[in-house]
Amino acid sequence: MGEDKMYDVVIVGAGPAGLAAGIYAGRAGRRAVVLDGMGGGGQMNIIDRIENYPGVVDLESGAQLAEIMRKQMEQFGLTVTFDQVEKVEATEEFVNVVGSETYQTRALLIASGSRHRPLGVPGEGKLMGRGVSVCATCDGPFFKGQPVAVMGGGDSALMEAIYLSKVVKHVTVVHRRDKLRAEKYLQDLAMAAENIDFIWDTQVEEILGDKEVTGVRLKNRKTGEMQELEVSAVFVFVGLLPNTDFVKGAVDLDPNGFVVVDARMRTSHPRIFAAGDVRVGSARQVGAAVGDGISAQVCIQEFLDTDTPPREF
Repeated sequence: MGEDKMYDVVIVGAGPAGLAAGIYAGRAGRRAVVLDGMGGGGQMNIIDRIENYPGVVDLESGAQLAEIMRKQMEQFGLTVTFDQVEKVEATEEFVNVVGSETYQTRALLIASGSRHRPLGVPGEGKLMGRGVSVCATCDGPFFKGQPVAVMGGGDSALMEAIYLSKVVKHVTVVHRRDKLRAEKYLQDLAMAAENIDFIWDTQVEEILGDKEVTGVRLKNRKTGEMQELEVSAVFVFVGLLPNTDFVKGAVDLDPNGFVVVDARMRTSHPRIFAAGDVRVGSARQVGAAVGDGISAQVCIQEFLDTDTPPREF
């Protein structure tokens, strides 16, 4: 590939981190492309309401915020290209990003985000889309007037439980521990909802049902006591897995597969950077991901201006 075909930066992922970086790359006049096999938005697409992003007070959904960010980026000449990246081949001089075609670039930003961690129990895979879900805003309305269960105790689990409480008959939050990890504001809202209750110190052993979910088999982690809970749906929010399969071997990952970065979003390879939920230590918030994307792109700009590795990792 000749120099005229070389990108300055390829951004993999069009969630908040990737879109923010794209805005900055476009404003700087860089030859750049944003790749996203799902078309963009990331985890924002399944957020019911955005209440803690500074300056945003009246949007109905995270998807709306994603659309605003995308349009802003497009004003500076970048668009989201539908392409699923399969692997990355990095040398000292350039990086090949391989999808349906190969994109050769001077710098790569990994902003591929994360996906929901499965429970890994019998019945989960068979009943996915038949009552097992990772998106309350997508699937909650199908269970209007019915009881459902939410698995997890973090921010995502409680946000989805609160949304579901306005749609379904009853929500049972099942948590492995005896206290929640979610922020206090969300805990207070959930505790105040008349149709949300909690089962503590309990894990899911099996999701029950043949062609659709009929219930869950639960085990108390302290007493070993088993019980069955009749529900029509199970919404799973027990953590995230990074989308990093395509960069294994190209950069250092932690034992959980997250990209290891320094304070400026630089990875172990001088031409590769990472931002947002995909990196080690992310706050997993829209605002934090935007900040990551900006920090990464500012660092990339400095790197491109000199085209020399700024430091040893």
